[in-house]
Amino acid sequence: MVRFENVGMRYGLGPEVLRDISFHLQPGSFHFLTGPTGAGKSSLLKLLALSHRPSRGLITLFNKEVSSLARDDLPAMRRKIGVVFQDFRLLDHLSALENVALPLKIAGAKNSQIYQHVAELLEWVGLGRQVDAKPPTLSGGEKQRVAIARAVINRPQLLIADEPTGSMDAEMGLRLMYLFQELNKIGTTVVVATHDLGLIKRFGNPVMFLKDGMLTTRKQDELPSQFSRDGG
Repeated sequence: MVRFENVGMRYGLGPEVLRDISFHLQPGSFHFLTGPTGAGKSSLLKLLALSHRPSRGLITLFNKEVSSLARDDLPAMRRKIGVVFQDFRLLDHLSALENVALPLKIAGAKNSQIYQHVAELLEWVGLGRQVDAKPPTLSGGEKQRVAIARAVINRPQLLIADEPTGSMDAEMGLRLMYLFQELNKIGTTVVVATHDLGLIKRFGNPVMFLKDGMLTTRKQDELPSQFSRDGG
């Protein structure tokens, strides 16, 4: 599903923010990604989401080497990936329902199917009464739930979530993690980046630990009790 081989990444002419990253994810696996603030987690997720290309090394997604893809091939590849960004990236002129429906519309689904599935999912994430609300009228936690619903509505092959529970209460956070688990059970490969060590230890999935731009795999009992305030 995913393979990184000696990947490095930098922005412009600056220093590398990721160095010699190598790992592979099997289809249907579920991993947490964690580490101190500034370690490079968001940069790694951008590579997975195909929104940036590496400065060196090889990335293979869905058995295709990313650097060899033509620009015209990228949209079809990205449609296999669901992404939850920290800044949500919702379209303010569309309702919650219309935002979530976008991936299905792009895939050519029928309107009758789209709106039934979208309404059911928004009800499940606690937004059944806000289907017609536009993002500027929603709270941060509500926007995050819309973004999560949009990312999972078409059952992507790969789901990438950057701090998906950061703007909501613990009960709703767990509810959404269970949603990710259900997607994983039907075959979606899931990567969740989070600072919440309690959440990681509760679910017990394998952990990729990123610090100073370098990646290691850690067991649950090898994680720190907390991250330092300055990001380590």
